[in-house]
Amino acid sequence: MSESPTPAPTPEPAGPVRYLALGDSYTIGEGTKRADRWPNQLADTLRDSGLDVEPPIIVAQTGWTVDELDAGIGAADPQGPFDLVTLLIGVNDQYRRYSLDGYRADYRRVLGRAIGFAGDDPGRVVAVSFPDWSVTPFAEQAERTPDQIAAEVDAFNAIAREEAEAAGVAWVDITGLSRLQGDLVVHDGLHPRAEAYAGWVGRIAPAARAALAGE
Repeated sequence: MSESPTPAPTPEPAGPVRYLALGDSYTIGEGTKRADRWPNQLADTLRDSGLDVEPPIIVAQTGWTVDELDAGIGAADPQGPFDLVTLLIGVNDQYRRYSLDGYRADYRRVLGRAIGFAGDDPGRVVAVSFPDWSVTPFAEQAERTPDQIAAEVDAFNAIAREEAEAAGVAWVDITGLSRLQGDLVVHDGLHPRAEAYAGWVGRIAPAARAALAGE
């Protein structure tokens, strides 16, 4: 039996790069300036590397779970295709103690929508883990111990990673880095400051460049 031909790499965008960022409070940078949101910092970084990137279209809201993001996408109705799509979602599912099985089903569905917005090309999508908030001052108010929170964060992110990799989507882990950034938070004691997001972008940008280059 002959082997299936290797798909040709996706060419770099010929015109301005259209970028869609899907997520929750981390994606809209709760408590930070618009320019400090990590999708905006990522767009700036890509521009610095010579790419013509349009301002990101962001579909995200503080407090959204995966199913709420799904509904939010329907309401926002972003018009693809996009050259780059990022997805970072799940912390509110974990915070509300939703089931892992339910999270998997919801994440798989929204990931499929992200791929659809990328012209059905999973190579144009970058999935990002969510941070570990157990190291932040906000966690002191939680009914769970920091170890319990961290274990839950890892369990939810493991599912997201499995689904992303199964779909052929690039996975970027910022969770370990977030555990070193517990004091880099805004006034609410939970959400990252611009400096923390800059660190995330350092991890995400190589995957975004590879996605745009069709690697």
